[in-house]
Amino acid sequence: MHSKKYLKVFLYYIGKARDTHANGMAVEFLKRSSRYAACEMREIDPARFALFDRHPSARRILLDPAGKAFDSARFVKLVSDAQDSGQDLVFLVGGHDGLPPEWKPRAELLLSLSPMTFPHELARAMLAEQIYRAFTTLRGHPYPR
Repeated sequence: MHSKKYLKVFLYYIGKARDTHANGMAVEFLKRSSRYAACEMREIDPARFALFDRHPSARRILLDPAGKAFDSARFVKLVSDAQDSGQDLVFLVGGHDGLPPEWKPRAELLLSLSPMTFPHELARAMLAEQIYRAFTTLRGHPYPR
């Protein structure tokens, strides 16, 4: 049995986290995920944060309503592939104005959580839960049942 490389997961977001309950859910799911990978979540200002320079070899995934829709099984595969290749995962949730338009074409993947619009804090919580679900699925943990 080969050992998995240690993965780092970054969940960045644009704009202040105003809904403390939804943000708390995201924090909790990433805390649980930190048993399986190094996880970090923080607010960024695109004008002062060079996402692509900071993470040149990571898989950069930007959340966009017009992006590709994944089911949970496909998301698990994305995380599994990243673990197997040792490629860190960087996720970005846009602010009220969405994503910086110049960043979209540079993303490895534009990912849609849903065709519906959600508050950005809730999108972070949903994404953080899917990250945790992926890790537990890959380890045979009972959580995903």
